[in-house]
Amino acid sequence: MRIASWNVNSVKARLEHLLAWLKQAEPDVVCLQEIKCLDEAFPTTDVEALGYNVATHGQKSYNGVAILSKRPFEVMRGLPGDDEDTQSRYIEAEIPTDTGAVRVASIYLPNGNPPLTEKYDYKLAWMDRLTAHAASLLALEEPLVLAGDYNVIPTPRDVHNPAAWAGDALFLPRTRERFRELLALGFTDAFRACDDRDGQYTFWDYQAGAWQKNHGIRIDHLLLSPQAADRLQTCVIDKQVRAWEKPSDHVPIRVDLAL
Repeated sequence: MRIASWNVNSVKARLEHLLAWLKQAEPDVVCLQEIKCLDEAFPTTDVEALGYNVATHGQKSYNGVAILSKRPFEVMRGLPGDDEDTQSRYIEAEIPTDTGAVRVASIYLPNGNPPLTEKYDYKLAWMDRLTAHAASLLALEEPLVLAGDYNVIPTPRDVHNPAAWAGDALFLPRTRERFRELLALGFTDAFRACDDRDGQYTFWDYQAGAWQKNHGIRIDHLLLSPQAADRLQTCVIDKQVRAWEKPSDHVPIRVDLAL
């Protein structure tokens, strides 16, 4: 089973790219972030025409997550832990497989900039909620994939120029500490389990020729429960998509699991 994640940075603006990539990569499950539209505005018909079932948790002009799956699924919207949180950043699905089921979440973790503001406090609190919920999901002892744009640069080797990001919310020590706490629950970083090379990124800014110079960062991650990690085959970043005309600043990352 091929499970992918992609921050499309507006599904309306990137619809042609999304459809072309779906035809090329042929994922079974896709987690999208920053769809930037209400549920009723998502191009469901176009995606369904390629054989996918669609569930969205949208928000006008901002945020928004979705899950696409070739198999029907049950869905839960919103990250537990704060009933007053109105931002659409989490959607979770239980998807049937040939051998049982896999649980998949599409995550758009808060950016948190600028630091020393309520935006960074919200980021850290959201990460704490994610860790608590992830712990409850691990107790189910089933294949689980937490996929998405984490807005976290895990280590200095995941950024072209660590010094340039030293004061950014994506790379602050407390951010990376929270990410390590999540991993320490028992998750495997699928990409690092398959590819130990430096210079492997999922995001390149639109400014200053970042893409052309490969001045990127790795912030889109697929975290696997032990039951999913045992079935890990490959994990690939579809870097070529960043070279398409008017692309998202993120590219897809996908994992193949023997499910």
